[in-house]
Amino acid sequence: MSQVIDERSTTWVGPDSAGLRMSPAEFDAIGEGEYERGYRYELVDGVLIVNPIPGAWQTDPVDLLGWYLKTYQRTHESGHVLDATMPEQYVYVENGRRLADRVVWVGLGRQPDRDLDPPTIAVEFVSEGKRNRERDYVTKKAEYEKAGVVEYWIVDRFDRQMTVHRFGEKPETISVDEAGRYTTPLLPGFELPVAELLAESDKWTRE
Repeated sequence: MSQVIDERSTTWVGPDSAGLRMSPAEFDAIGEGEYERGYRYELVDGVLIVNPIPGAWQTDPVDLLGWYLKTYQRTHESGHVLDATMPEQYVYVENGRRLADRVVWVGLGRQPDRDLDPPTIAVEFVSEGKRNRERDYVTKKAEYEKAGVVEYWIVDRFDRQMTVHRFGEKPETISVDEAGRYTTPLLPGFELPVAELLAESDKWTRE
């Protein structure tokens, strides 16, 4: 992120900056030391969105998902197809930047260029509230499809399931219940136990 160019702006971006209008280029230029830590910053339709960082109910299962993916990458005979996976990465959507809970690049055969290569898979863990559900299930689905994402995974601790949208010439939506395991042709031999992700979240939400 860089200095924001707006009649209301300063070089400092924080929670009070929510609603500021800026271009994607201005958002991308905000540098270290120019934003308040402890918040998530996104650009949606040219408007800065600021939210608190997610709680342990979300970050812990995101880490567990990363462990499953990294283990597959390093130990499975087909793991080489997984180029990279990282949490909290920006997806370059139309006139904005969405911060996905986790992204995965598959099939490039090289280290991805985060500015040029859209993630193959984007993953979101649903937050509580009607507005958040609408964002994760509807708004981000449309944005990620336009951005070039191939699969969009939605892990929902409230409905106790995982929904996968596969984009492309023959779009497909798959629901995997809590007892199921998700497999995808993008990652041959990879199996994701949905119950384990939900249990990792439950450890924190039931305190």
